[in-house]
Amino acid sequence: MALRTIELWRGGIDLVSPFRTSFGTDTSRDLLYVHAVGDSNSGWGECVAGVEPNYSSEYLENCVEVISRFLVPLINRDTTAESFIKSATPIRGNYMSKACVEAALLDVQLRDQNISMAKFLGATKSRVASGVSVGIQNSLDDLVRVVGEYIAQGYVRVKLKIEPGTDIELVRTIRKEFGDELLLQVDANAAYTIADASHLKQLDAFNLLLIEQPLPEDDLAGHIELSRVISTPVCLDESVTSLDTARGALDLKACSVINIKPGRVGGYLEAKKIHDLCLERGVPVWCGGMLETGIGRAANLALAALPGFTLPGDISASARYFARDITEPFVIKNGHIDVPNTVGIGVAPLPEMLAKFKKTASFNLSA
Repeated sequence: MALRTIELWRGGIDLVSPFRTSFGTDTSRDLLYVHAVGDSNSGWGECVAGVEPNYSSEYLENCVEVISRFLVPLINRDTTAESFIKSATPIRGNYMSKACVEAALLDVQLRDQNISMAKFLGATKSRVASGVSVGIQNSLDDLVRVVGEYIAQGYVRVKLKIEPGTDIELVRTIRKEFGDELLLQVDANAAYTIADASHLKQLDAFNLLLIEQPLPEDDLAGHIELSRVISTPVCLDESVTSLDTARGALDLKACSVINIKPGRVGGYLEAKKIHDLCLERGVPVWCGGMLETGIGRAANLALAALPGFTLPGDISASARYFARDITEPFVIKNGHIDVPNTVGIGVAPLPEMLAKFKKTASFNLSA
C-alpha cells in the first residue's frame, strides 16, 4: 500500500426526527470524514464525536485539531492501520480521533488487498440482527406509536433511552403494550447515581435484556455495587474505552455485558480485541451506534458479524435516521441487515452527496 494524501471532509445531514437522550436532543449530525488516498485506492473513516463534549470528553472541533496536529504527522506513504495505532499509543485518549483515521487506513489497505473488512476481522455471519434505539418521547402515547412503527418495520430489539423521572412508567407501558416477547433494553447514558439503586431495581420486574451505562463512566465501584443489588444485567458503554478497561470491568464484576463501539475504544482493531476477550469469557457483546451515516454503519456491520456479537445491536437501517444517506442506503430485511461483502468497508460516499460536503484539509504524505 502506498498512500499519497490524508483529507478531511466536513458537512452535515439532518435527522428524520429529533433524537433525545439524557444528554440533550439532536436534530442533525455535523460530520467529519477522514479520506485516505492511495496510489490505487482510497478509504473512508467516519468520526463519531458530537458537537459538544457530553457523551465523552471528545468533540468534533477537538478531533479536527488532534487529527491535523498530532495524528497525520504520524502517517507516511507506507503506514498501515496497525502501524498507525502503534505509533499513536503515546497520544493519550482521543479515541474517536484515532478511530476514524484507523478506519480510513484500514479501508484503503483492505481494498488494495482485495478483501472485505468483514473477512479481515473474522466475521462468521453474512447478515446482522437489527435493533433500534428509541429516544425519549414527548408522551407515552408518542412512545407507544413510535415503538409500534419500528416493530412493524421488522426491528427485532428495542432500546429505550431513559433518565430520572422518565423511566419506570415508560418501560411498564411498553411491556404492557407489546408483551414479554419483545426483546427490550434500556439505556441511561450515565444519568443515575448509586443512590438510585433501589429505584433502578424496579426495572427487574420487566425482564429486560440489560440496562446500559446506568451510572457515570468513572464510577466503576458504583456499577459493582449496583450489579449486586439488581438482577437486570448491567452493560457498560462509556466506561469501556480499551481492552484493559474492559478486562478490569469484567474482573471486578462491574458488568455482565459490554457494548462495543469502535469510536469509543479507538478503532476496529481494539474493538476486535475486546470482542475476543469477551468471547473467551462467554460474555455477550453487541455493537452500539453513534448516529453513523453509511460510512460508519458499513464498518460496524463488519464488526457485528463476529461470532461474539450474540445480542442485537443498534445498527439500524439508514432510513431510521436519514432521509438520504451519504452512501447507498442500508435496509432492513426480515429483521436483519446484510453485511457488505466486497472489498474494504464495501461502500463509499455517493458523488452527489459528497458534493454537499467540503474538503477542509489535505495533507501530502512523505516517504
